[in-house]
Amino acid sequence: SMAGPERAAAADRLFSLSGLFAVYKPKGPTSAALLNRLKARLLAEAGVQANKNKRKKQILKIGHGGTLDSAATGVLVVGIGKGTKMLSTILAGSKKYTAIGRLGKATDTLDATGKVTEEKPYDKVTKGDLESVLQKFTGDIMQVPPLYSALKKDGERLSSLMKRGEAVEAKPARPVRVYSLSLQHFQPPLFTLDVECGGGFYVRSLVSDIGKELSTCASVQELTRTKQGPFTLEEHALHEDKWTIDEIARSLEHCMSLLPGEPSHKKFKTEDPGETAVSCE
Repeated sequence: SMAGPERAAAADRLFSLSGLFAVYKPKGPTSAALLNRLKARLLAEAGVQANKNKRKKQILKIGHGGTLDSAATGVLVVGIGKGTKMLSTILAGSKKYTAIGRLGKATDTLDATGKVTEEKPYDKVTKGDLESVLQKFTGDIMQVPPLYSALKKDGERLSSLMKRGEAVEAKPARPVRVYSLSLQHFQPPLFTLDVECGGGFYVRSLVSDIGKELSTCASVQELTRTKQGPFTLEEHALHEDKWTIDEIARSLEHCMSLLPGEPSHKKFKTEDPGETAVSCE
């Protein structure tokens, strides 16, 4: 283990990290749980005991730029230090997903983690049917978010309320934007979509709505976010073995050069102070 001075240097380095980078989220943990794991890993490396020392300097500010469902995988953008102020622009920005949908089965969560609520035949659905339906979901459309989601009602997550068995009213439809939507494979009951969309878009709702439009039902079997803002899964998402202060420092340097506009040191000053970042629980 490290000697005192090395530890102190590691802690200084950790608390000076600032900006945006991306991590890979595997299947299983929630986005918030993954962020807590990242935070714990970094504090341990720096020899800082979480919450032991409440001096301002010792609070590691970290947040993410948009929840991925626990069953989903892929790019999760992380803000550290002053970078947490930049997360709202990432939330609003464009994202790319690859989704595998399953025809003939609806679930309460709209994905494979939920209880099956409906089964319908899908044998009449052709590849052509699917492709022509996709056009209806491209451009500026209205979408009802899923009942099980990270959205909140009176400060509580809808998914938490649902799990307690409380009645949750559907949120109203809201405008969302789909830049592109294409069918990659069709092997009934499974179909694979590539989607590029704006902020606030739910792929689970899209797949469910496609099922209804085809006079059957559908749910998400697998979901991967391949890109968020300028960050791609292949190039930028750090896997857990790279969650070290050095790797993240290197990644921050590279990632900050991808962002449009001013050199990174000015970026924070131009930020609107009224903007709030989504931080982890």
